[in-house]
Amino acid sequence: MKKQNGKASTVVVWVVLASLAAFLLPWKKINWGKFEMTPTQTIVVVGEARSQQKNQIASFTAGVDVVNDNREVAVKDVSGKIEALVLAVKKFGIEDKDVKTSNLSFYQNEETYWDNGVQKTRKGQWRVNNSIEITLRQVDQASTLADILSASGANNVWGPNFTMDDTREIEKTLFGEAMQNARDKAEIIAKSAGRKLGKIYGVTEGNSGSTYSLYKTMDGAGGGAPMEPGSGLVSKSLTVVFEVQ
Repeated sequence: MKKQNGKASTVVVWVVLASLAAFLLPWKKINWGKFEMTPTQTIVVVGEARSQQKNQIASFTAGVDVVNDNREVAVKDVSGKIEALVLAVKKFGIEDKDVKTSNLSFYQNEETYWDNGVQKTRKGQWRVNNSIEITLRQVDQASTLADILSASGANNVWGPNFTMDDTREIEKTLFGEAMQNARDKAEIIAKSAGRKLGKIYGVTEGNSGSTYSLYKTMDGAGGGAPMEPGSGLVSKSLTVVFEVQ
């Protein structure tokens, strides 16, 4: 029993000494060394590449609008004119896949009239319209197609809207050019700061797009004048994070 009591007393003494040391010793003055996580220094730049390309396709929208007291008559009139329009377009050489109906609507107008000094409304004529979208892949024939559309009975014609068709192959080359542009910019920044570029930490793709031209004819006005398809701008941008050493 005496040995156990002695051990217990020893433990108590050490606990008391440790507690006193925690409060009395100058811990702040002791240099224990230092461990820290230093953040990696980086440069973030945006690389860009552009390519001017000739527009490859032209799109038109041609519509027929009819007003009549009888809805069935108006619908039949529009249907007949649209059928003739589609036939003329296909005869010109447009394939089935490049002609589609884009809009069909009909509604009854309301008319305002006076009855014994009181303003009233009543149902009026029916307005029916239908339109088709046309894709022309021979852009040098845009003017001819505009004349055909105007002479076909369509009283609303919009176009041509010149655009590029498939830019995927062009964009592949622009990726490499955009990356090189980003590296060139980052190297200039690093060199001015007396540093060197390290590895790439991240790449984010930006937007790519194309510009287009627009020509519009209304109410059966013919094209006639030559139409230049022009060119579109394909662009690619990359946000690149470089390590600096």
